[in-house]
Amino acid sequence: MDVNGKYDLIIDSPGRINIIGEHTDYNNGFVLPTAIDKKIKFKFRKNDSLNICNVHSANFNTSFSFDLNTVKPSEHQWENYILGVIDGIQKVSDKLQGFDCVLDSDIPVGSGISSSAALECGLAFGLNELFKLGLSKLTLVEIGQMAEHNYVGTKCGIMDQFASVMSKEGHVILLDCQSLEFEYVPIKIEPYKILLLNTNVSHNLASGEYNIRRKQCEDGVAVIKKKYPKVNSLRDVSPEMLAEFKNELDTVTFNRCSYVVDEKVRVLDTVKALKNNELKVVGENMYQTHDGLSKLYEVSCPELDFLVDFSKNFNQVIGARVMGGGFGGCTINIVHKDFIEQFTEEASKAYFEQFNIKLTAFEAMPSEGTSIVNN
Repeated sequence: MDVNGKYDLIIDSPGRINIIGEHTDYNNGFVLPTAIDKKIKFKFRKNDSLNICNVHSANFNTSFSFDLNTVKPSEHQWENYILGVIDGIQKVSDKLQGFDCVLDSDIPVGSGISSSAALECGLAFGLNELFKLGLSKLTLVEIGQMAEHNYVGTKCGIMDQFASVMSKEGHVILLDCQSLEFEYVPIKIEPYKILLLNTNVSHNLASGEYNIRRKQCEDGVAVIKKKYPKVNSLRDVSPEMLAEFKNELDTVTFNRCSYVVDEKVRVLDTVKALKNNELKVVGENMYQTHDGLSKLYEVSCPELDFLVDFSKNFNQVIGARVMGGGFGGCTINIVHKDFIEQFTEEASKAYFEQFNIKLTAFEAMPSEGTSIVNN
């Protein structure tokens, strides 16, 4: 495969941040994500074969080929993100033919900003354009999610793929994960900026524990549903309703459900605060979310807790929390723009002294979703 030749189409597909609303998407709750200016760039061309496809990752300098007639899961995990998307497209269209694709990413892998959704959505979006498949953006989002479920094995919600495809520059998306209704909310946080601190740890628990958390929430719903038949997910449960089951649910299940039910309220409160320019409220809610994720949902780790606690030493930082699935990855911090450099230096020094691990930091700008790059 000639990776340097001419290509027919170039696509940018972004990673995402989530201001608040973690682990609520698969509980049909609300989330507040946006795409950011870290992206995977895809170059596509038709290769004049009916069914042979070649994909090359510039980052990992690795390639693989497959036949459209025999798409099935691979032993190599990164290939499954690609193959899962192809399988999803083939379920709704018969127009795919052979293609070559080269991808190059500046999204830090394992940092919790969803390089996987960017990979799935960029591929689906590009093939939709290249072969004029006529699929809607929402269908592309759903194909990405199903690739994750059926080929990768993570029963994720829809937030990551939705944010990657649907985002609008300078806005966050209030997404109702039950109805998929959404609203663009301007994110005006001057004089603050969004800073991500990457712990550079991955505890390799994320996908297995993710599925466990999902099941624990479903177990809680099953008990509540016996008394309240209209309850189909934690979305339908109020804090008062949940309190009635404190003695019926085991402590772990009750804690998991408590976090999700509280987080649903916090997301809507944060949207209101953003609209009213009450940035301190946004920050306080982020700290409360971290507390819940750490103590009730138990998806944090010592490194993440350390960074969030450290941020509380500075008035110029108004909010911080773990972002993404947890067990490693990034904290998201709202930091005064004049303090970013100093805060990054001090956090890096303290973190290295504590864990002997180098921290990496990068600013995240709310950006446009998956889009065509004009050649």
